[in-house]
Amino acid sequence: MALTVIAVIGSVLVLQYARPVLIPIVIGVLISYVLGPGVDSLARHGVPRWAGAVLVIALLCGALGFGAYKLAPQILSIVQDMPTAARRLMDRTKISRSPANDSALETMQRAATEIDKAAADAAEPTPTQKGVTRVQIVEPAFRATDYLWAGGKNVVSFLGQFAMVMFLVFFLLLTGDLFKRKLVKIAGPTLTKKKITVQIMDEINQQISGFLRVQVLTSALVGVLTAIALWYFGVRQYIIWGILAGIFNSIPYLGPLIVTGGLGVVVFIQFDDLLKTAYICGITLAITSLEGWLLTPALMSRAAQMNPVAIFVGLLFWSWVWGVWGTILAVPMMMTAKAICDRIEDLQPVGELLGE
Repeated sequence: MALTVIAVIGSVLVLQYARPVLIPIVIGVLISYVLGPGVDSLARHGVPRWAGAVLVIALLCGALGFGAYKLAPQILSIVQDMPTAARRLMDRTKISRSPANDSALETMQRAATEIDKAAADAAEPTPTQKGVTRVQIVEPAFRATDYLWAGGKNVVSFLGQFAMVMFLVFFLLLTGDLFKRKLVKIAGPTLTKKKITVQIMDEINQQISGFLRVQVLTSALVGVLTAIALWYFGVRQYIIWGILAGIFNSIPYLGPLIVTGGLGVVVFIQFDDLLKTAYICGITLAITSLEGWLLTPALMSRAAQMNPVAIFVGLLFWSWVWGVWGTILAVPMMMTAKAICDRIEDLQPVGELLGE
């Protein structure tokens, strides 16, 4: 038991320390699972695997680049509208001041002033010696160049990591079932062990691939339906909000609430109508809820489903370990772990805890 606890603690520390390396690997593996069937289909029609991998990755990068180019004006429009939206929101949230409120505020202000005076007296600086001039260094309140430099470094770092992930995806697609053959080779000398290893790996691959395809399909459907609903109500930048709804749909529980909350603020500022804001937010939340309650369980096999407690605990754990990326990747990684645990005898109790 002590060794098990030490091993778990060590694994968590390694996950946190090796986050810059592990996150791109996990993303690359998941993308390869999604794109793998396309490369396999091209290979069955006589296209070399390297050519199929290049074609699929080129199509993915081209679609992302074209989408970013087309959506750039809407993103800039959102950035330009942010100061105006913030001022309008502050104006709408101001509380009318009554005489009673004035007296309460004045009392609190006088108390705060007295506390500041007492703190200043207690922290009175030591007197300076004769011939010594006290110097106070004042940093500029705002330096735009620092923010631009930091933003530029973040963009360059993101592009570099994206390129590394795409290279990893290419090599994973190129090798195909290379690692599967190697694992079968080292599984054992008997033919029975090799057959069992092949069966376990095929079931794991099918379950993970099926889950990822369902996740991509449902997220795309949620994004399209949300964009159509927002377009019908006349919401500006409806495409951006549809894409955000599809992306955050992969985060259980928290994702739809985040999108609905942000959309509610934007819609209220645009239309200045509380009832219409409630209608729009309710419809977008209903689209995500119906997808999670009806569509995903219908498309996903019983063995691939997890109980809500395990999902929520896993979401908290991976968010703590890997931050935002952990929140996004929590469910795919838990599904992968469940698929492996269900097929390995010693780990089946863990798979039972994760399942419904």
